[in-house]
Amino acid sequence: QVQLVESGGGLVQPGGSLRLSCTASGSIISIYAMGWYRQAPGKQRELVAAITSVGSTNYADSVKGRFTISRVSGKNMVYLQMNSLKPEDTAVYYCNADRVMIVSGNVNDYWGQGIQVTVSS
Repeated sequence: QVQLVESGGGLVQPGGSLRLSCTASGSIISIYAMGWYRQAPGKQRELVAAITSVGSTNYADSVKGRFTISRVSGKNMVYLQMNSLKPEDTAVYYCNADRVMIVSGNVNDYWGQGIQVTVSS
């Protein structure tokens, strides 16, 4: 009923930039927040950044000042601009839609399939 489609990952050199995009589609009435998580090999999934429907943002300390999350209201789209990338940013990045209300009245969280970001020279 709800799909999250991610794009924009890839290989980049240290110090470079990438922009991730995520679009949520389906029978969506509202989304409380959208965000990005990441999971590196052997590590737990962690929050990278999130933004609520009213524009409040939350960032992991490790990405503050380097990453910027933004949201296109009305289109259920979220972007993650990643600058000054470091090798430790290498991970699979997952888009998350938090507290999605659909036309049936149900509220659930949804995840994208994940997209690889590799920072290496």
